[in-house]
Amino acid sequence: MNNTGLVVAALAVLSLASCSTDGQDAVFIEAESFSDPGGWVIDQQFTQTAGSPYLLAHGIGKPVADAVADVALPASGRWHLYVRTYNWTSPWHSGNGPGGFEVAVDGNTLKNVCGSSGSSWEWQYAGSFRAKEDSIRISLHDISGFDGRCDAVYLSRSRLSEEPVRPVPAVSQEQEYDFVVIGGGVAGMCAAVSAARLGLRTALVHDRPVFGGNNSSEVRVHLGGEIELAPYPNLGNTIKEWGHTERGNAGPAERYQDFKKEAFVSGEKNLTVWRSFRCDSVETVGDRISAVVARNIGSGEAVRFKAPLFADCTGDASVGVMAGADYSYGREGKDGYDEPSAPEKADRQVLGASVQWRSTDAGTPCGFPDFSYGLEFSDESVCRVREGEWTWETGMFSDMITEAEKVRDYALLVIYSNWSYLKNHASGAEDFETRDLEWVGFIAGKRESRRLLGDIVLREQDIVGGRKFPDGTVTGSWSIDLHYPDPANTKFFPGKEFISICVQEPVDYYQIPYRCLYSRNVSNLFMAGRNISVTHIVLGTTRVMRTTAMEGEVVGMAAAVASRHGESPRDVYERRFPELAALMKEGTGRKGLPNNQLFNEGHEAPAGKR
Repeated sequence: MNNTGLVVAALAVLSLASCSTDGQDAVFIEAESFSDPGGWVIDQQFTQTAGSPYLLAHGIGKPVADAVADVALPASGRWHLYVRTYNWTSPWHSGNGPGGFEVAVDGNTLKNVCGSSGSSWEWQYAGSFRAKEDSIRISLHDISGFDGRCDAVYLSRSRLSEEPVRPVPAVSQEQEYDFVVIGGGVAGMCAAVSAARLGLRTALVHDRPVFGGNNSSEVRVHLGGEIELAPYPNLGNTIKEWGHTERGNAGPAERYQDFKKEAFVSGEKNLTVWRSFRCDSVETVGDRISAVVARNIGSGEAVRFKAPLFADCTGDASVGVMAGADYSYGREGKDGYDEPSAPEKADRQVLGASVQWRSTDAGTPCGFPDFSYGLEFSDESVCRVREGEWTWETGMFSDMITEAEKVRDYALLVIYSNWSYLKNHASGAEDFETRDLEWVGFIAGKRESRRLLGDIVLREQDIVGGRKFPDGTVTGSWSIDLHYPDPANTKFFPGKEFISICVQEPVDYYQIPYRCLYSRNVSNLFMAGRNISVTHIVLGTTRVMRTTAMEGEVVGMAAAVASRHGESPRDVYERRFPELAALMKEGTGRKGLPNNQLFNEGHEAPAGKR
């Protein structure tokens, strides 16, 4: 699939956009609900800070097709049109940015370009029009292909004197399950399928239309870590069912085999898949989650999910934090857990996010726009590469929640700026004359943000020292793999680094305690993925995706045990762990499949340790 074909298929017949009216005087339209998004994509990653999913003109320097919606008006006559938008290069460039777009009504372009000015998410005036009928067609016309964005459209009979209030759709339906998993990355997929195969009526709620998270064709990170490891060699068998079989990051979309993940989550009779639904609120009673409410990132439809058990597989620990779960962020100091490699004092540094990209040989000379919005390159500082994978990493010193959009946008800024310099200004530009920037991700591949705290927090000395836990589950195999800014990049871009290095500490095989997989203070919440109960240092090894997928398998099994007895995740540790151990020994994957995951397995332990 190409970069614009993953979100919503264009409809052959347009329907009315999702909108709300304020009497006869105003109409509010969510841009992401446009019935024909054209070449624009829906970006839901920053709903918490942007206020809503939005449409993104992610054309990699080539204008995308218009997004179109038919809108019913309460009356004909003169109307004023506003859009909520953001000039995304404004943190680094004081002038007009590259994300401009025009708005047309019934084919007539309004006078003002939007999205290229300002410095925050804001309402901008596109112009006025006279409606002869009670229905109009609105088009968003991208000018540059450089990530213009539109959150909402507001139609008013008069000029605005205050910011419009966003209508909040009521919950349209309520669903009840035995187990609800939020997050459809590899950990959430395996948690949901494992629970369903063990008889639980399970919901998998995921905020993208494709599954796999960082391993999907939207992000393109290959799987890492080993499977088939003692003492539970059948953990990881599910990965053989959906895991891709060709190594490499930032490869062609088909390498990541989204179709296998789709088949994996769609083939279980006890599992209901809710794709493109983002959890945005949590309801609690005492120390328990009673329900979560998720909204469709396009239509805005809201659904309440009730269950006795939940799993937070969101990566950002969004469900747990909304429920009041204890969590950590950043690097612990030596006074935290006495880890040998910890800094003296705690800080907010984290592993960064990667926006990967690739170019292809077009076979003929092809150009790229001159892109310069606050980041200057030279022949000495430019990166002379034809693709960018995990080393293109931003946000280590940013807040991965409140500044997530800025982190992603800076990654886009450096990719476009570097490529533009290579194509238009660098000595030796002829080496890139026929190279076309074929794919740039717009979904950021995060490594770290918030980590939920369980009854135990796994520390560096636990895994390096080979500590044995009575509730050991998944066997980890990756080194302690921590990332830092590349000094060669810092030389030219101090404080604005975008290239990373990794520092690896080999470890022996180790087990992740079950007590790292449930919240210590939200009594019915499991977690699996990069948000489990470990320190920043230990996250350097537990975060690789084959390991997180196996964590998901264990969580699904534990949910089945807890449900069978009407008990909590903690009760499984205190009273039912032998029952969970028996399930881990058996596994929930299909039997008899060969191990097709013999790549990117990890690094050797110190001599004599394995």
